[in-house]
Amino acid sequence: MRDVLAELARRVAAGEVVGVGTVVATFSSAPRPPGAAMLVGADGEVVGSVSGGCVEGAVYEAAREVVATGSPVLRRYGVTGDDALAAGLTCGGVIDVYVEAVSAGSFPQLPDVLAAVRAREPVAVATVVEHPEWVGRRLVVRPDRVVGDVPSARARDAITDDARGLLAAGRSATLRYGPDGQRRGEGLAVFVNSFEPPPRLLVFGAIDFASAMARLGAFLGYRVTVCDARPVFATSGRFPEADEVVVDWPHRYLARQADQGLVDGRTVVAVLTHDPKFDVPLLEVALRLELGYVGAMGSRRTHEDRLRRLRAAGVADDELAGLASPIGLDLGARTPEETAVSIAAEIIALRWGGGGGRLTRTDGSIHRDPGRDRGPVPGLPGEPARGGGG
Repeated sequence: MRDVLAELARRVAAGEVVGVGTVVATFSSAPRPPGAAMLVGADGEVVGSVSGGCVEGAVYEAAREVVATGSPVLRRYGVTGDDALAAGLTCGGVIDVYVEAVSAGSFPQLPDVLAAVRAREPVAVATVVEHPEWVGRRLVVRPDRVVGDVPSARARDAITDDARGLLAAGRSATLRYGPDGQRRGEGLAVFVNSFEPPPRLLVFGAIDFASAMARLGAFLGYRVTVCDARPVFATSGRFPEADEVVVDWPHRYLARQADQGLVDGRTVVAVLTHDPKFDVPLLEVALRLELGYVGAMGSRRTHEDRLRRLRAAGVADDELAGLASPIGLDLGARTPEETAVSIAAEIIALRWGGGGGRLTRTDGSIHRDPGRDRGPVPGLPGEPARGGGG
Protein backbone atom coordinates (compact mmCIF):
# COMPACT_ATOMS: atom_id res chain seq x y z
CA MET A 1 0.00 0.00 0.00
CA ARG A 2 2.87 2.40 0.71
CA ASP A 3 4.06 2.21 -2.93
CA VAL A 4 0.51 2.89 -4.15
CA LEU A 5 0.22 5.80 -1.72
CA ALA A 6 3.46 7.35 -2.98
CA GLU A 7 2.38 7.03 -6.61
CA LEU A 8 -1.04 8.43 -5.76
CA ALA A 9 0.50 11.45 -4.05
CA ARG A 10 2.81 12.04 -7.01
CA ARG A 11 -0.04 12.01 -9.52
CA VAL A 12 -2.37 14.12 -7.38
CA ALA A 13 0.39 16.70 -6.85
CA ALA A 14 0.68 16.93 -10.65
CA GLY A 15 -3.01 17.84 -10.86
CA GLU A 16 -4.31 14.43 -11.90
CA VAL A 17 -7.60 12.88 -10.83
CA VAL A 18 -6.91 9.23 -9.99
CA GLY A 19 -9.30 6.32 -9.59
CA VAL A 20 -8.48 4.25 -6.49
CA GLY A 21 -9.97 0.94 -5.40
CA THR A 22 -9.31 -0.17 -1.83
CA VAL A 23 -10.20 -3.46 -0.18
CA VAL A 24 -12.29 -2.46 2.84
CA ALA A 25 -13.58 -5.87 3.98
CA THR A 26 -12.87 -9.53 3.26
CA PHE A 27 -14.80 -12.72 3.81
CA SER A 28 -13.68 -16.36 3.61
CA SER A 29 -10.50 -16.99 1.59
CA ALA A 30 -9.92 -13.51 0.19
CA PRO A 31 -6.44 -13.20 -1.36
CA ARG A 32 -5.60 -9.65 -0.21
CA PRO A 33 -6.18 -8.03 3.19
CA PRO A 34 -8.10 -4.85 3.99
CA GLY A 35 -6.05 -1.87 2.86
CA ALA A 36 -4.79 -3.48 -0.34
CA ALA A 37 -5.24 -0.88 -3.07
CA MET A 38 -5.07 -0.35 -6.79
CA LEU A 39 -4.95 2.96 -8.61
CA VAL A 40 -5.87 3.74 -12.20
CA GLY A 41 -4.20 6.82 -13.63
CA ALA A 42 -5.58 9.20 -16.22
CA ASP A 43 -3.27 7.50 -18.72
CA GLY A 44 -4.83 4.12 -17.93
CA GLU A 45 -1.78 2.86 -16.03
CA VAL A 46 -2.52 0.52 -13.14
CA VAL A 47 -0.48 0.40 -9.93
CA GLY A 48 -1.15 -2.07 -7.12
CA SER A 49 -3.64 -4.90 -6.74
CA VAL A 50 -6.81 -5.72 -4.84
CA SER A 51 -7.06 -9.44 -5.51
CA GLY A 52 -3.93 -10.77 -7.17
CA GLY A 53 -5.64 -10.71 -10.57
CA CYS A 54 -9.13 -12.13 -10.02
CA VAL A 55 -11.21 -8.94 -10.19
CA GLU A 56 -8.72 -6.30 -11.31
CA GLY A 57 -10.50 -5.85 -14.64
CA ALA A 58 -13.82 -5.06 -12.96
CA VAL A 59 -12.18 -2.66 -10.51
CA TYR A 60 -10.36 -0.99 -13.41
CA GLU A 61 -13.66 -0.28 -15.16
CA ALA A 62 -15.25 0.92 -11.92
CA ALA A 63 -12.34 3.29 -11.30
CA ARG A 64 -12.63 4.80 -14.78
CA GLU A 65 -16.38 5.23 -14.30
CA VAL A 66 -15.95 6.87 -10.89
CA VAL A 67 -13.42 9.36 -12.26
CA ALA A 68 -15.89 10.25 -15.03
CA THR A 69 -18.91 10.65 -12.74
CA GLY A 70 -17.27 11.82 -9.51
CA SER A 71 -19.47 9.43 -7.52
CA PRO A 72 -17.69 6.80 -5.36
CA VAL A 73 -19.04 3.26 -5.19
CA LEU A 74 -18.76 0.30 -2.84
CA ARG A 75 -18.68 -2.97 -4.76
CA ARG A 76 -18.69 -6.57 -3.60
CA TYR A 77 -16.82 -9.19 -5.62
CA GLY A 78 -17.10 -12.94 -5.19
CA VAL A 79 -18.31 -16.10 -6.89
CA THR A 80 -21.93 -16.96 -6.16
CA GLY A 81 -24.27 -19.55 -7.57
CA ASP A 82 -26.26 -16.88 -9.40
CA ASP A 83 -23.28 -15.11 -10.93
CA ALA A 84 -20.57 -17.71 -11.35
CA LEU A 85 -19.35 -16.31 -14.68
CA ALA A 86 -19.11 -12.70 -13.52
CA ALA A 87 -15.95 -11.12 -12.18
CA GLY A 88 -15.15 -12.93 -8.97
CA LEU A 89 -12.52 -14.58 -6.82
CA THR A 90 -11.41 -17.98 -8.00
CA CYS A 91 -10.42 -18.81 -4.42
CA GLY A 92 -14.07 -18.60 -3.42
CA GLY A 93 -13.66 -15.59 -1.18
CA VAL A 94 -15.53 -12.29 -1.14
CA ILE A 95 -14.11 -8.79 -0.95
CA ASP A 96 -15.68 -5.34 -0.61
CA VAL A 97 -13.87 -2.72 -2.65
CA TYR A 98 -14.45 1.00 -2.22
CA VAL A 99 -13.71 2.88 -5.44
CA GLU A 100 -13.26 6.64 -5.42
CA ALA A 101 -11.80 9.49 -7.44
CA VAL A 102 -8.92 11.14 -5.59
CA SER A 103 -7.70 14.65 -6.34
CA ALA A 104 -6.01 17.49 -4.50
CA GLY A 105 -9.45 18.87 -3.72
CA SER A 106 -11.00 15.65 -2.44
CA PHE A 107 -8.02 14.63 -0.29
CA PRO A 108 -6.07 17.74 0.75
CA GLN A 109 -4.45 15.86 3.65
CA LEU A 110 -2.76 13.34 1.30
CA PRO A 111 0.70 15.01 1.32
CA ASP A 112 0.70 15.06 5.13
CA VAL A 113 -0.32 11.39 5.26
CA LEU A 114 2.49 10.41 2.90
CA ALA A 115 4.98 12.50 4.90
CA ALA A 116 3.91 10.73 8.10
CA VAL A 117 4.28 7.30 6.48
CA ARG A 118 7.75 8.15 5.18
CA ALA A 119 8.75 9.48 8.60
CA ARG A 120 7.45 6.24 10.18
CA GLU A 121 4.92 8.16 12.22
CA PRO A 122 1.64 6.36 13.00
CA VAL A 123 -1.34 7.69 11.08
CA ALA A 124 -4.72 6.31 10.06
CA VAL A 125 -7.08 7.44 7.31
CA ALA A 126 -10.77 6.88 8.16
CA THR A 127 -13.02 7.13 5.08
CA VAL A 128 -16.82 6.97 5.08
CA VAL A 129 -17.72 4.24 2.61
CA GLU A 130 -21.43 3.89 3.41
CA HIS A 131 -23.90 6.58 4.56
CA PRO A 132 -26.91 8.39 3.12
CA GLU A 133 -25.00 11.68 2.85
CA TRP A 134 -21.36 11.42 3.94
CA VAL A 135 -19.77 8.91 1.55
CA GLY A 136 -16.24 10.03 0.70
CA ARG A 137 -15.71 12.20 3.76
CA ARG A 138 -12.66 11.29 5.80
CA LEU A 139 -10.68 11.85 8.96
CA VAL A 140 -6.90 11.65 9.27
CA VAL A 141 -6.24 10.31 12.74
CA ARG A 142 -2.98 10.47 14.65
CA PRO A 143 -2.36 9.44 18.27
CA ASP A 144 -2.53 13.08 19.39
CA ARG A 145 -4.72 14.88 16.85
CA VAL A 146 -7.33 14.48 14.13
CA VAL A 147 -8.28 16.49 11.05
CA GLY A 148 -11.13 15.98 8.60
CA ASP A 149 -14.68 16.77 7.71
CA VAL A 150 -17.15 14.29 9.22
CA PRO A 151 -20.10 16.62 10.04
CA SER A 152 -21.29 15.02 13.28
CA ALA A 153 -19.25 15.56 16.45
CA ARG A 154 -20.66 12.32 17.85
CA ALA A 155 -19.58 10.34 14.82
CA ARG A 156 -16.22 12.09 14.71
CA ASP A 157 -15.50 11.19 18.33
CA ALA A 158 -16.52 7.55 17.90
CA ILE A 159 -14.50 7.12 14.71
CA THR A 160 -11.46 8.81 16.23
CA ASP A 161 -11.48 6.61 19.33
CA ASP A 162 -11.89 3.40 17.36
CA ALA A 163 -9.37 4.39 14.70
CA ARG A 164 -6.75 5.01 17.37
CA GLY A 165 -7.40 1.55 18.74
CA LEU A 166 -6.89 0.00 15.31
CA LEU A 167 -3.80 2.12 14.73
CA ALA A 168 -2.25 0.96 18.00
CA ALA A 169 -2.87 -2.65 16.98
CA GLY A 170 -1.58 -2.12 13.45
CA ARG A 171 -4.90 -3.19 11.93
CA SER A 172 -7.08 -1.88 9.12
CA ALA A 173 -10.80 -2.61 9.26
CA THR A 174 -14.30 -1.35 8.51
CA LEU A 175 -16.19 0.10 11.49
CA ARG A 176 -19.99 0.24 11.61
CA TYR A 177 -22.22 2.64 13.52
CA GLY A 178 -25.68 4.09 13.55
CA PRO A 179 -26.18 6.94 11.06
CA ASP A 180 -24.99 9.59 13.56
CA GLY A 181 -22.13 7.54 15.02
CA GLN A 182 -24.22 5.61 17.53
CA ARG A 183 -22.46 2.55 18.92
CA ARG A 184 -25.51 0.49 18.03
CA GLY A 185 -27.29 0.47 14.73
CA GLU A 186 -26.46 0.59 11.06
CA GLY A 187 -26.18 3.17 8.33
CA LEU A 188 -22.60 4.41 8.73
CA ALA A 189 -19.60 2.36 7.60
CA VAL A 190 -16.08 3.76 7.91
CA PHE A 191 -12.94 2.11 6.59
CA VAL A 192 -9.87 2.78 8.73
CA ASN A 193 -6.60 2.31 6.86
CA SER A 194 -3.79 2.17 9.41
CA PHE A 195 -0.28 3.25 8.51
CA GLU A 196 2.41 2.85 11.11
CA PRO A 197 6.14 2.15 11.26
CA PRO A 198 6.98 -1.39 10.15
CA PRO A 199 7.46 -3.92 12.95
CA ARG A 200 11.04 -4.54 14.04
CA LEU A 201 13.09 -7.70 13.82
CA LEU A 202 16.08 -7.68 16.15
CA VAL A 203 18.58 -10.40 15.28
CA PHE A 204 21.27 -10.98 17.89
CA GLY A 205 24.38 -12.86 16.80
CA ALA A 206 26.21 -11.97 13.57
CA ILE A 207 26.42 -15.50 12.17
CA ASP A 208 25.41 -17.11 8.88
CA PHE A 209 21.95 -17.92 10.25
CA ALA A 210 21.54 -14.21 11.06
CA SER A 211 22.27 -13.29 7.45
CA ALA A 212 19.50 -15.58 6.23
CA MET A 213 17.14 -14.29 8.92
CA ALA A 214 17.86 -10.68 7.94
CA ARG A 215 17.06 -11.42 4.30
CA LEU A 216 13.80 -13.14 5.12
CA GLY A 217 12.81 -10.53 7.70
CA ALA A 218 13.30 -7.74 5.16
CA PHE A 219 11.25 -9.72 2.64
CA LEU A 220 8.41 -10.01 5.18
CA GLY A 221 8.36 -6.26 5.78
CA TYR A 222 10.26 -5.99 9.06
CA ARG A 223 12.75 -3.26 9.85
CA VAL A 224 15.78 -5.45 10.54
CA THR A 225 18.56 -4.79 13.01
CA VAL A 226 21.51 -7.15 13.46
CA CYS A 227 23.41 -6.69 16.72
CA ASP A 228 26.63 -8.31 17.94
CA ALA A 229 29.35 -7.22 20.34
CA ARG A 230 32.11 -8.37 17.96
CA PRO A 231 32.96 -5.66 15.41
CA VAL A 232 34.82 -8.05 13.12
CA PHE A 233 31.56 -9.92 12.46
CA ALA A 234 28.95 -7.14 12.77
CA THR A 235 29.52 -5.30 9.51
CA SER A 236 27.06 -3.91 6.98
CA GLY A 237 28.93 -5.74 4.24
CA ARG A 238 27.99 -9.10 5.77
CA PHE A 239 24.35 -8.08 6.24
CA PRO A 240 23.34 -5.92 3.26
CA GLU A 241 19.63 -6.62 3.74
CA ALA A 242 19.60 -5.31 7.32
CA ASP A 243 18.43 -1.76 7.88
CA GLU A 244 21.12 -1.33 10.50
CA VAL A 245 24.01 -3.29 11.94
CA VAL A 246 24.93 -2.44 15.53
CA VAL A 247 28.11 -3.24 17.42
CA ASP A 248 27.14 -3.46 21.07
CA TRP A 249 26.52 -5.95 23.83
CA PRO A 250 23.08 -7.38 22.98
CA HIS A 251 21.51 -6.93 26.43
CA ARG A 252 22.74 -3.36 26.65
CA TYR A 253 21.42 -2.49 23.21
CA LEU A 254 17.97 -4.01 23.84
CA ALA A 255 17.64 -2.31 27.23
CA ARG A 256 18.50 1.04 25.68
CA GLN A 257 15.98 0.52 22.87
CA ALA A 258 13.30 -0.30 25.44
CA ASP A 259 14.14 2.76 27.52
CA GLN A 260 13.75 4.91 24.40
CA GLY A 261 10.37 3.38 23.57
CA LEU A 262 11.66 1.86 20.32
CA VAL A 263 10.34 -1.69 20.87
CA ASP A 264 6.73 -2.76 21.29
CA GLY A 265 4.30 -5.64 21.11
CA ARG A 266 5.06 -6.19 17.43
CA THR A 267 8.83 -6.43 17.92
CA VAL A 268 10.42 -9.80 17.16
CA VAL A 269 13.65 -10.88 18.88
CA ALA A 270 15.70 -13.76 17.48
CA VAL A 271 18.66 -14.77 19.66
CA LEU A 272 21.14 -16.73 17.55
CA THR A 273 24.29 -16.29 19.63
CA HIS A 274 24.72 -19.82 21.12
CA ASP A 275 26.89 -18.20 23.80
CA PRO A 276 25.70 -17.91 27.43
CA LYS A 277 27.67 -14.75 28.09
CA PHE A 278 25.60 -13.05 25.38
CA ASP A 279 22.24 -14.76 25.36
CA VAL A 280 21.54 -15.14 29.09
CA PRO A 281 21.84 -11.40 29.92
CA LEU A 282 19.96 -10.61 26.72
CA LEU A 283 17.09 -12.95 27.52
CA GLU A 284 16.89 -11.55 31.06
CA VAL A 285 16.00 -8.24 29.43
CA ALA A 286 13.87 -9.56 26.55
CA LEU A 287 11.63 -11.84 28.61
CA ARG A 288 10.64 -8.96 30.87
CA LEU A 289 9.49 -6.75 27.99
CA GLU A 290 6.16 -6.84 26.18
CA LEU A 291 7.43 -8.10 22.84
CA GLY A 292 5.69 -9.97 20.06
CA TYR A 293 8.12 -12.89 20.02
CA VAL A 294 11.33 -13.97 21.74
CA GLY A 295 13.10 -17.01 20.33
CA ALA A 296 16.52 -18.49 21.04
CA MET A 297 18.50 -20.89 18.87
CA GLY A 298 20.18 -23.95 20.29
CA SER A 299 20.01 -27.69 20.73
CA ARG A 300 17.86 -29.24 23.43
CA ARG A 301 20.94 -29.57 25.61
CA THR A 302 21.71 -25.88 25.05
CA HIS A 303 18.10 -25.05 25.84
CA GLU A 304 18.14 -26.91 29.16
CA ASP A 305 21.44 -25.31 30.15
CA ARG A 306 20.06 -21.90 29.20
CA LEU A 307 16.97 -22.42 31.35
CA ARG A 308 19.13 -23.34 34.34
CA ARG A 309 21.23 -20.21 33.88
CA LEU A 310 18.18 -17.99 33.48
CA ARG A 311 16.54 -19.39 36.60
CA ALA A 312 19.78 -18.88 38.51
CA ALA A 313 19.75 -15.27 37.30
CA GLY A 314 16.29 -14.79 38.80
CA VAL A 315 14.07 -15.19 35.73
CA ALA A 316 10.72 -16.59 36.87
CA ASP A 317 8.97 -19.54 35.26
CA ASP A 318 6.09 -17.38 34.00
CA GLU A 319 8.66 -15.20 32.24
CA LEU A 320 10.40 -18.26 30.80
CA ALA A 321 7.05 -19.36 29.35
CA GLY A 322 7.42 -16.52 26.82
CA LEU A 323 10.56 -18.06 25.33
CA ALA A 324 10.40 -20.01 22.07
CA SER A 325 13.34 -22.38 22.42
CA PRO A 326 14.54 -24.32 20.56
CA ILE A 327 13.54 -21.72 18.01
CA GLY A 328 11.28 -22.32 15.01
CA LEU A 329 8.75 -24.86 13.79
CA ASP A 330 9.52 -28.50 13.10
CA LEU A 331 10.19 -28.28 9.35
CA GLY A 332 13.27 -30.49 9.36
CA ALA A 333 15.36 -27.42 8.51
CA ARG A 334 19.10 -27.83 8.00
CA THR A 335 20.56 -24.86 6.12
CA PRO A 336 20.58 -21.26 7.41
CA GLU A 337 17.94 -20.36 4.83
CA GLU A 338 15.68 -23.26 5.79
CA THR A 339 16.12 -22.41 9.45
CA ALA A 340 15.16 -18.79 8.76
CA VAL A 341 11.97 -20.06 7.11
CA SER A 342 11.31 -22.23 10.18
CA ILE A 343 11.69 -19.24 12.50
CA ALA A 344 9.57 -16.99 10.29
CA ALA A 345 6.87 -19.67 10.10
CA GLU A 346 6.70 -19.78 13.90
CA ILE A 347 6.44 -15.99 14.09
CA ILE A 348 3.67 -15.90 11.48
CA ALA A 349 1.77 -18.72 13.17
CA LEU A 350 1.93 -16.93 16.52
CA ARG A 351 0.85 -13.62 15.01
CA TRP A 352 -2.19 -14.97 13.20
CA GLY A 353 -3.14 -17.96 15.33
CA GLY A 354 -2.14 -20.62 12.82
CA GLY A 355 -1.63 -24.22 13.84
CA GLY A 356 1.63 -24.81 12.00
CA GLY A 357 0.36 -28.00 10.33
CA ARG A 358 -0.21 -28.90 6.70
CA LEU A 359 -3.28 -27.20 5.25
CA THR A 360 -4.19 -30.34 3.35
CA ARG A 361 -4.81 -32.01 6.73
CA THR A 362 -6.95 -29.23 8.17
CA ASP A 363 -10.53 -28.06 7.69
CA GLY A 364 -12.17 -24.65 7.89
CA SER A 365 -10.95 -21.21 6.97
CA ILE A 366 -7.41 -20.78 5.65
CA HIS A 367 -7.18 -17.08 6.50
CA ARG A 368 -7.74 -16.32 10.17
CA ASP A 369 -9.08 -13.26 11.91
CA PRO A 370 -6.25 -12.21 14.27
CA GLY A 371 -8.81 -11.50 16.96
CA ARG A 372 -10.40 -14.96 16.79
CA ASP A 373 -9.64 -18.63 16.32
CA ARG A 374 -6.32 -18.60 18.13
CA GLY A 375 -5.48 -22.19 18.87
CA PRO A 376 -2.33 -23.79 20.26
CA VAL A 377 0.64 -23.54 17.96
CA PRO A 378 3.20 -26.34 18.15
CA GLY A 379 6.58 -25.00 19.19
CA LEU A 380 5.29 -21.65 20.41
CA PRO A 381 5.75 -20.32 23.95
CA GLY A 382 4.14 -22.66 26.42
CA GLU A 383 4.15 -25.61 24.00
CA PRO A 384 6.74 -28.36 23.55
CA ALA A 385 9.13 -26.98 20.95
CA ARG A 386 10.88 -28.86 18.21
CA GLY A 387 13.28 -26.35 16.79
CA GLY A 388 14.28 -25.58 13.26
CA GLY A 389 17.81 -24.60 14.18
CA GLY A 390 20.48 -25.34 16.62
